[in-house]
This record gives sequence, C-alpha cells and structure tokens, in this order.
Amino acid sequence: MTRLYAKYQKEIVPSLREKFGYPNILAVPKVSKVTVNVGVGKFVKEPGFLESVEKTLRQITGQAPVKTKAKQSISSFKIRQGMVVGFKVTLRRQRMYDFIDKLINVTLPRTRDFRGLSTDAVDGQGNFNIGFAEHIAFPEAQDDGIAKIHGLEVCLTTTAKNKTEGLGLLRLMGFPFKSKEKKSK
Repeated sequence: MTRLYAKYQKEIVPSLREKFGYPNILAVPKVSKVTVNVGVGKFVKEPGFLESVEKTLRQITGQAPVKTKAKQSISSFKIRQGMVVGFKVTLRRQRMYDFIDKLINVTLPRTRDFRGLSTDAVDGQGNFNIGFAEHIAFPEAQDDGIAKIHGLEVCLTTTAKNKTEGLGLLRLMGFPFKSKEKKSK
C-alpha cells in the first residue's frame, strides 16, 4: 500500500465525511484516474522528436504511452488524418497514487518560480488540471540527450460532485494551492 493511499484511508476519508456529512464511505470523493498528456505540436515533422517524447513520458510515468492521432486533416497546420499528434498515459490504482505522491512532494517544488497552484484549475465537477511548461521538472526526465524541452499536462479525474468537494479532497491530499488573500495597495 502506498503512503498516499494509506493517508487517504486513515485521514482524508474521515475528514471529508465530517466536513461534508457523507452518510456512507463510498460517497466520499476519490481520485479515479490520472491522465498525462503531451502534444507534439509544431515539432511533429522533426526526426527523432516523437521517440524522445515517448521515451520521456515512459520514464516519467513508468508506463508505455499511447499515440494519439489526428482525427481529420487540417491544411493550415500541415496535419494529415492519422498523423501522430501526441501521446497520453492513463494511470490507475497503485501507480496513480505513487505518481500523485511524487507530483506533490518532488515535482511541484522543483518547478521554476512555483508559488502555489490556482484553485481555478479545478473545474465544476472537481477534476484538476495542471500544465507544465517544461518536462524537466520531473526528476526521471534525464537532462542528457534532451533535444527539445516540451510541456505536458496532468489531469486528475475525481468522483467529486462539485468544485468545493474536489478542492477539499485535493487540499487534504497535500496539493499546495494559493491562498485567496486580498492584496493591499
């Protein structure tokens, strides 16, 4: 059992039941999956870039990525139907909790100019989206042999019913959100 999952069962579930008054343990929100997504964008035609992105994503998540292909041709972007335009990985269960734990305790503090996460990144259903401009914030992404630095997106899908429940779950998990203090002039 991972450290974060043990914390979820022992501390987070009782706290959320007390705060929101859930009648049943199964009604308490939880993270159902984590999706890590990389779009290759304008570098799609560069030789070796797709393999580099795939290797990096495999190192970061510990799982083989799936290629995402263009559904239709777009001539202004020079994209043809069936062309690889990105990669994605869906994490569940133990790998998901390991990834979230690493994200909170290692990756976010390593991010350049990090001052906390915005609460606006949580949508109305309690799902949370984080974008990274540089993949080198992850310790697994080795610096040697990196041709181009690329960004990636991380989406945490929860079973929360609204934004308040989702924020409550994520705060108790340890995500460092910015406080909504008013700035004095």
